[in-house]
Amino acid sequence: MLTLIIGGASSGKSRYAESMVQTLPGKRIYLATMRPSDGESIARVAKHRVQREGKHFETIECYTNLTVCEVRQDDNVLLEDLANLLANELFSPEGKGVEAVNRGIEALQARCTHLTIVSNEVFSGGNVYEGETLHFLKDLAQCNRYIAQRADLVVEMVCGIPNILKRR
Repeated sequence: MLTLIIGGASSGKSRYAESMVQTLPGKRIYLATMRPSDGESIARVAKHRVQREGKHFETIECYTNLTVCEVRQDDNVLLEDLANLLANELFSPEGKGVEAVNRGIEALQARCTHLTIVSNEVFSGGNVYEGETLHFLKDLAQCNRYIAQRADLVVEMVCGIPNILKRR
């Protein structure tokens, strides 16, 4: 099963995704995609670790190339988050671009019982962006659409409230 959870900044996406995955039987894998490289990212990683305490997640860090991420058939994987993964694939020397994100998602989905992906909603506040930022947001929107089309469940978080957009 594939679930996509989207929403704006601090909308409750991560908390909701963790609570969903906690209800699933089997092993819980937290697939961390944020490369802790500066004070802000280190603080966000620490915040998420505290938030997951006692929830029985095994953390795997994978910043690019999800096709080599080792998960098992009975694992329930929470990928946190798509924007970080895409940024890594676009801007890291080892990155392979948008198609690597899509191939990685396909590979993960084929190897685990349930894949839950957290992503940022883009362009609801307009699209007055330029250059590299605009290109990145368009790529993220494309990845969101690709995953949403494949997903069994799509949830949009607004002010901590889940809105089901798609359920198969």
